[in-house]
Amino acid sequence: MSTIEHSEDVAVPVRVAYNQWTQFESFPEFMDGVESVKQIGDTRTAWVAEIAGVRREFEAEITEQHPDERIAWRSEDKPHHAGVVTFHRIDDDTTRVTLQMEYDPEGFVETAGDWLQLVRLRVVGDVKRFKTFVESSGRDSGGWRGDVPGPHQPGSSYGESDQPMPPGTVGRGDYPPEGALPPPGPVPPGRESPPRPAPPRHAPPPGPVPPGREPPEGPRPVL
Repeated sequence: MSTIEHSEDVAVPVRVAYNQWTQFESFPEFMDGVESVKQIGDTRTAWVAEIAGVRREFEAEITEQHPDERIAWRSEDKPHHAGVVTFHRIDDDTTRVTLQMEYDPEGFVETAGDWLQLVRLRVVGDVKRFKTFVESSGRDSGGWRGDVPGPHQPGSSYGESDQPMPPGTVGRGDYPPEGALPPPGPVPPGRESPPRPAPPRHAPPPGPVPPGREPPEGPRPVL
C-alpha cells in the first residue's frame, strides 16, 4: 500500500469547504475519471470511475467523519484503496484542504510505478480542481454535519455507544439550513406533557335575567 498526499489553501471558510466535500454526488464535477457517485446510505457510496483506462464500479464506506475536521473512507472492492481529507482553518476565509490516499496496485497489468504516478497526478489535480470549484461560487451546495462514528453509532468516541439516533436526525443530503428546527420526534417515556384538566361538569352560577327574557310562568303546584 503506497501513500500519496497533496494540500491546497482554499479561499473559503472551513465550514464551506467541509460542507461541499460532503456532497459526494458533485465529485464528477472536479474529480478526473469519476463518472458518477451515488449516496446509498449515510456511510456508503457507489462509484463508477475510469481507472487506468478501465471502467470500474465499486462501493466505498466512510469510516470516520467529523464536521469541519476530517472525512476518511475505504473501498470495499478492488482496487483496494483508502483515503482521508482534512480541513484546517487558516483564518476566517481560508482553509487548508489536505487529501491523503493509500493505493494497492497489485493485480493490475500496469506496473506499480506507472499506476502510482497516475494516482499521484489525479490526487494533485483533484484537490486543485476542488479549490477552483468551491472558490468559484464562494459557498457550498449543501452539507451533512453528522459524526461517523457519532453518538448514535457503535464505537463512538463522542458519546455512549448504545444511544439510539436522536429524534429528528437528518440523513446526508437532507441537512436543513442553519437555524432550522428538526421535525418533531416521538416523546421519550417519562417526558410526556401533563394532561390538561377536564372542564368542570357543573353549570355556572345563574346570573341576573335581562328584562323581557324571563321564562313563561307555568301552572302553580297544587297544595
